[in-house]
Amino acid sequence: MGKIVVFENITLDGVVQDPTGAEGFCATDWRTDLTVSDHEAWNRLILDDARTAQALLLGRRAYEFFAARYPSRTGPLADAMNNLPKYIVTSTLTDPGWNNSTILKGEVLESITQLIDTIDGEIRVYASSLLVHTLIEQNLVDELRLAVFPLMMGAGNRLFDRTDEPGPLTPARLHLAEVRTIGDNLIHLTYRR
Repeated sequence: MGKIVVFENITLDGVVQDPTGAEGFCATDWRTDLTVSDHEAWNRLILDDARTAQALLLGRRAYEFFAARYPSRTGPLADAMNNLPKYIVTSTLTDPGWNNSTILKGEVLESITQLIDTIDGEIRVYASSLLVHTLIEQNLVDELRLAVFPLMMGAGNRLFDRTDEPGPLTPARLHLAEVRTIGDNLIHLTYRR
């Protein structure tokens, strides 16, 4: 049986939108001002994380972002990303071009539940904040890994934004499993259900 592990880059104020600057929301890549030590530690963290996944579960936009970059890259991280089975939640994409990619058909939550029953190990969710909101709301996230960048955005899409929902809300209870310093300036937090 699989477990869903969400990995998100996040700012101190909870923003997850456009960490690379590719969408035009943020003027720069969040990693621009990191130290050499930060970059090296970050690269190790991402590689180690990808190597422990048995599959990727991605929303369409995240899939398109990764599919535009990884197939042409080489190296250990590219190998890991390219070889992993990829499952895409989309209603618009019909023909994924990235190898080992499958579009989940039918009702989304049912398809994801079937995927959990099929995959043995960690199903990794990267950079798919809309999908992550759904997974959190449906109590399908087993583990949440947050790479906290020392930035304050002041605006942008937040991972835990539920301000459009009327109260009272019931908090989702998690427990802290691990805290690590990554390089000189990043923190990696792991929470479990």
